Amino acid sequence: MIPRYSRPEMAGLWTDEAKYASWVRVEVLACEAQARLGTISEADLAAIRAGRVPTPEEVREQERTRDHEILAFLAAYTASLPDDAARWVHYGMTSYDLVDTALGHTLAASSDLLLAAAQRLLRALTERAVEHWDTVCVARTHGIHAEPTTFGQKMAGFAFAVHRSIVRLRAARAAVAVGTISGPVGTYGSVDPFVETYVCEALGLGVEPVPTQVVARDRHAELLGAVAVLGAVVEQIGLEMRLLQRTEVREVEEPRSSAYQGSSAMPHKRNPTTSERLCGLARVLRANLGAALEDVALWHERDLAHSSVERVVLPDSLIAAHYQVTSAAELIEGLRVFPDRMRANLEQTDGLIYSSTVMLHLMAAGSEREKAYRTVQDAATETWETGRHLRETLRERGIDTGDDVYDPTRFLRSRDAMRQRLEELLHVEM
Repeated sequence: MIPRYSRPEMAGLWTDEAKYASWVRVEVLACEAQARLGTISEADLAAIRAGRVPTPEEVREQERTRDHEILAFLAAYTASLPDDAARWVHYGMTSYDLVDTALGHTLAASSDLLLAAAQRLLRALTERAVEHWDTVCVARTHGIHAEPTTFGQKMAGFAFAVHRSIVRLRAARAAVAVGTISGPVGTYGSVDPFVETYVCEALGLGVEPVPTQVVARDRHAELLGAVAVLGAVVEQIGLEMRLLQRTEVREVEEPRSSAYQGSSAMPHKRNPTTSERLCGLARVLRANLGAALEDVALWHERDLAHSSVERVVLPDSLIAAHYQVTSAAELIEGLRVFPDRMRANLEQTDGLIYSSTVMLHLMAAGSEREKAYRTVQDAATETWETGRHLRETLRERGIDTGDDVYDPTRFLRSRDAMRQRLEELLHVEM
């Protein structure tokens, strides 16, 4: 992922330097296990532990004469080791014993960072939901004013969506946090299963229960699936913030630095650029999921078709998602909310948003439902055309429901159950 959409703590996990350090750690742990089995002497193990992590430049130099990254890495790593010790590095292992076990560790660490960002977003949403639980605004369906709701209820709905994504991501984290050190075609023909157990336990990983020569790729697809759904949830939040920042709506405004400039040509512009960016990155995450699903089916015990794809979609998805979710948390934390503007927009349709309560009032007074519906619909049509308040239109027709029907808080009297659910979520997750 390009630096513009990267946060250093996540991007740092996916550098070549970090990869080769992880590979060295796996190789050293495997040698420790072999030493416990009596295969490697303590003197050779000490020399292996003292080896340094090769630089990306050193690996690339070795790859010029090998055309194989793992063999190039091993050559660069063992170059500084005594020959007697170097021969035990990668003993009995195949390339993806190293690659997939290290990858499982990196994916687990990346998932932990993304989970922390998602929990920050969840916390921000729940806090704003509580803050604005009674901030009345208009709800819109099909983009059209519907009935009153509150801004807090909007935020609470998003909070629960993020929570569901966290549950999915935790499950996916468990799925990818596995390794395998089982030798060629996964039979343990050249390496004792103890080596796998030792290495994976040291790295905090599970093991692939029946390996082939690689970790099963449905695991990685599950992770990118959870990431893509989380990205879509963040997109939903970003889209709502974009719509609420339109000039004719302006119920919220995303935080801006003192350096903000919205347009190169129009100095007055205050564009919802952060919200738009959240939506755009979700498209990348969805596209990458498709590529990950293509990687699940491999020829026989393994092929290499997945490797080139994963070098792109795994780091790009996790780095972009971490950036997206962290940016969303910052947006919600710093979001400016305009209750007065919300109230003004609420009354913009001259009482039409109260049509359902008027209809229910007429039905309670004895009117048949269809007749009540048509009566209110006809009055609403006239209000659309004249701009006269629905209450006055109905009074001219001899219908006076009283002012209580036009009180927006009338719609909000039964929300205690939702508030209780939100508080339970706060208690569980915070």
